[in-house]
Amino acid sequence: MTTIIEAPTRTNDLQVRTDPAGKPLAIRHDGRIWLVDPDTESQHWFGRDAWWDTRRTAAVGSGDLVSIEYWQVQVRSGTHSALRTATLRRNPLSTHWLLDNISDADETTEEE
Repeated sequence: MTTIIEAPTRTNDLQVRTDPAGKPLAIRHDGRIWLVDPDTESQHWFGRDAWWDTRRTAAVGSGDLVSIEYWQVQVRSGTHSALRTATLRRNPLSTHWLLDNISDADETTEEE
């Protein structure tokens, strides 16, 4: 079976619906709605931005400038569609989500 991995996408048309605790429930991207499968476990973690490379400056009390939030969720675009894995990322101090990748559920990829 050949798996086609979609290139990482960083567009403004990505919308993420979350529950009150911040867990993604649905993703709207490229004209499609992907529902997070409630029967699978989502992964949530934080990474660190290389702030020393960005040369970002901020006033004292500006907030967390280094924590990048990630969610990896299993999604479907319809009731009978194949399960896929989506990795979402939110950069420090951002309210907008980015789609790092989306692939077949049994494949995991990392951005190069």
